Amino acid sequence: MTERTLAVVTGGLRQPSSSRLLADKLAAAAGEELTRLGVTPKIEVIELRDHAHEITDNLLTGFAGAAFAKVVETVAGADGLVAVSPVFTASYSGLFKSFVDVLPDGSLAGKPVLIGATGGTARHSLALDHALRPLFAYTRSIVIPTGVFAAPEDWGGDEGGGRLDQRVRRAAAELAAEVARRDPATVDDPFALKTSFEDLLAGE
Repeated sequence: MTERTLAVVTGGLRQPSSSRLLADKLAAAAGEELTRLGVTPKIEVIELRDHAHEITDNLLTGFAGAAFAKVVETVAGADGLVAVSPVFTASYSGLFKSFVDVLPDGSLAGKPVLIGATGGTARHSLALDHALRPLFAYTRSIVIPTGVFAAPEDWGGDEGGGRLDQRVRRAAAELAAEVARRDPATVDDPFALKTSFEDLLAGE
């Protein structure tokens, strides 16, 4: 079977994190759907709270450290992206937005993205379409139609959990279908020297 990589980015700030729980459910369901389609899934999970200082340093200096550069490379080189943020003040978290801000321009262009969010009340579900979807549309990503929001009541009981599972399976199937029909992602190294030293000196 062919292999495709899914990068899973979660912006939860606490441990345990409901955003991480939702991201894991989405990633597992997408992996199952890819397998069903004859594709071997490779899932790479990135918890942004573990890289908060590196993200800030990148914002301040304009450069990614060696360890954080590998995180950026993982996201840029993935065939699909699962992106989940907690909702703060009716939008994505500042840490989540800062991470997107430091990604190289064009690194998400044409990449299938499944968006998810968690919040303290179902009223925050509007953040999916009013904040997350426009953000990834700006990066020229292919945002799949179904976004998944999880409120506290979605985690408990058969009714709430059943509704969440239905949304998760539908979104995962959409992401898997989009990833499977595409050629494997290829990424140019943004730090690679594209002009020889001789040509640089000749131009001075």
